[in-house]
Amino acid sequence: MTSVVPGTGSGGIPPGARRGPASLPLALVRACRPRQWLKNLLVLAAPAAAGVLSDPRPLLTCAAVFVLFCAAASGTYLLNDVRDIERDRAHERKRHRPIAAGLVPVPLAVAVGITLCVLAPAASLALGEPLLTGVIGGYVLLTLAYTRYLKDVAVCDLVVVAACHVLRAVAGGVAVGVPLTSWFVIVVSLAALLVVVGKREAELRALGEGPANGPVRATLRAYTPTYLSQTRTMASAAMVVTYCLWALEQDGGAQNLFHVGSIVPFIMFVLRYNLLVDRGVGEEPEEIALRDRPLQLILVALTALVGLGIHL
Repeated sequence: MTSVVPGTGSGGIPPGARRGPASLPLALVRACRPRQWLKNLLVLAAPAAAGVLSDPRPLLTCAAVFVLFCAAASGTYLLNDVRDIERDRAHERKRHRPIAAGLVPVPLAVAVGITLCVLAPAASLALGEPLLTGVIGGYVLLTLAYTRYLKDVAVCDLVVVAACHVLRAVAGGVAVGVPLTSWFVIVVSLAALLVVVGKREAELRALGEGPANGPVRATLRAYTPTYLSQTRTMASAAMVVTYCLWALEQDGGAQNLFHVGSIVPFIMFVLRYNLLVDRGVGEEPEEIALRDRPLQLILVALTALVGLGIHL
């Protein structure tokens, strides 16, 4: 007998789901999670900080790296959703994901996922930077290891996801030959940890506010709100201190004034993000970036001040 999750049809498929041939390409695109491609803009961070994006060649190179990371990330998302298909079908929100909903056949998802995971590092060879291929390949392997095993290891799951964000930023610098300073790596690493911990904290808060929507990941049960809140505070404080030290140690003159001035919106960004996480809306970080207008305005001010400090 086929088991049916409440609120779904046969095989855990939500009622009314479109399964026609015309809907398959769209469902496959949705399964690739295009909203999360926003994270891949991190490839612009190092070149932007070095002030080289005004040159068309580095800009085009970064655009190519962005596309490669979108392909690699989408491949891993497909394989991850195949592995978690039963758990997703029992989850109130995740059961609507295309693979869990039966809109994308599992064999097709596996085939496309493997193809994208292999194609992204291979295609990066065309850019003529072997180290970039190593970074993208390392990202794919680390993400697949996370999908297969590391997501179920407490603390390790936080570090691995944060490391995947850092690899995106490293790839941008490697692709255009920009040296990565210790300041840059530390700030990006702490920012990545802040986002990942905030996501876990929001998930745990949502779990504590009502009945579970479905099977709960073992690592989520291993955390406590206090532990995650303290870790988020530690990451925030260390990131602010590191950024302030970087800004204050820049060369004198107008450049330094803009860099020092950027400290204010940077701290406001950290405070605003922590406020949103405390409100329980950090479960989908990309949604915060797309929908929270105050945070967007703060980022615009921060980008403008840093940009003026770099280019003047």
